[in-house]
Amino acid sequence: MNSVAHRSAGELYFGEATFGDARRTKRLVQLFDSMVRHPGGTLPAKLSERQDLRAFYRIMNAKEVTHESVMRQHYVATREAIQQTVSEGAAVLIIHDATELDYANIIALQAYLGQIGEGTHRGYICHNSLAVRADTKEVLGLTSQILHHRANVPKNETEKQCRERKDRESRLWVHGAKQSGLNPIYGLVVDVSDALSDTFEYLSYEIDNHRHFVLRSRDNRRLHAPINDQWYLHDAVRTWRSRDSYTIEISANNKRKERKAVVNIAYGPVIIAPPGRRAGDYEEKPLAMWAVRVWEPNPPEGEEALEWILLTNVAVHDKMDACVRAEWYSDRFIVEDFHKAKKTGCGIETLQFDTIERLEPAIGIISILATTLLKLRAAARQPDAETRPATDVVDEIYVDVLRQHYPTRIGTNPSVKTFYMHVARLGGHQNRKVDGFPGWITLWRGWMKLESMVRGYWLAERRAQRCGTK
Repeated sequence: MNSVAHRSAGELYFGEATFGDARRTKRLVQLFDSMVRHPGGTLPAKLSERQDLRAFYRIMNAKEVTHESVMRQHYVATREAIQQTVSEGAAVLIIHDATELDYANIIALQAYLGQIGEGTHRGYICHNSLAVRADTKEVLGLTSQILHHRANVPKNETEKQCRERKDRESRLWVHGAKQSGLNPIYGLVVDVSDALSDTFEYLSYEIDNHRHFVLRSRDNRRLHAPINDQWYLHDAVRTWRSRDSYTIEISANNKRKERKAVVNIAYGPVIIAPPGRRAGDYEEKPLAMWAVRVWEPNPPEGEEALEWILLTNVAVHDKMDACVRAEWYSDRFIVEDFHKAKKTGCGIETLQFDTIERLEPAIGIISILATTLLKLRAAARQPDAETRPATDVVDEIYVDVLRQHYPTRIGTNPSVKTFYMHVARLGGHQNRKVDGFPGWITLWRGWMKLESMVRGYWLAERRAQRCGTK
């Protein structure tokens, strides 16, 4: 990574891209670097200078600028970062997940978009594959992004027709892994995904193509051979005795609060039998892998007990292996932070382009921007975090507003670490030694508060300029 350390984000992700005109490429590099310094809000908020905003619209209108062309160099840079990481002996997680992007407010696009939500809105199923360094949780970038139009499926579609349909939504997991590229010859790269990926088609693809995976089991699948007289996966693993207990951090979601939980863990080999009814493209043969069960025997009153039944083809020989596989799965929630960064932080659903040819490359650029936002936490862990100026990472207005909020705590030129810790303080972190390093959720809460403060400051400045008081 030393060879690219001096390059800006714009140069790294777009400097060698080909958009039909070298001047167009150079201008996009400049515009993206401006966005990195001010990532929040709508496009006019990111590019407050009129000439910059107009230049961005012109670039998006060029026929050579497509979703594929804007993502291409970012994928290359991410894969180079993966190679560098595994050469250092660290594992890399490719976290796959999808989110809906809602553009129902753009009337001109309704006929070109797919159904989302309950079918009343229009937009994309945006399937992302996000590379994360397993030891430091540093976001390396995207290896794949698929903008999927949900199909209008006929009511009388047969199982065979569904299986053969090219735009079948369950294919996204295979496509995301395939687009992420071949695994390095040396080192460990692991596909991580939630229960929606638990299809026999995806499991077969991963094993047949020598990819590594950890996913949460959804279906109580039939086993090729019984375990403890049980013929079904979930029934069988629940007969395993706990090998040990340990404490994990549970991320918050719509159903639960962030908390720590004491969980038991059990593990062992399993062989999954092919489904009785074919539901995808795969060879009908048993699949050998390992299962890891993580469960909470005594949840707090009023809280739903945690249980994960995980499947993996990365060997699980002892408790340490099992705990590592469970930690890899728990890191899946980083991609949910990425989705929040895209939507709430970077305003990806506020884009107002009136053709999909202009909208889709803009979605790609804002998605890349969101990965740079998530890299703030990693920057605060680097050896130079206490000496590197925060303005190297974020726009000066963010530093100024935070400094005014904490006038006695932040100096005139705060470091990356000082800035980061005080953003976390906005999110509820106490900055005490016993509290440890702030987590993703805490940082996100703080960043959203800071974003609102910066927005208010920016609007006040604009008003003062219009009124001639400044």
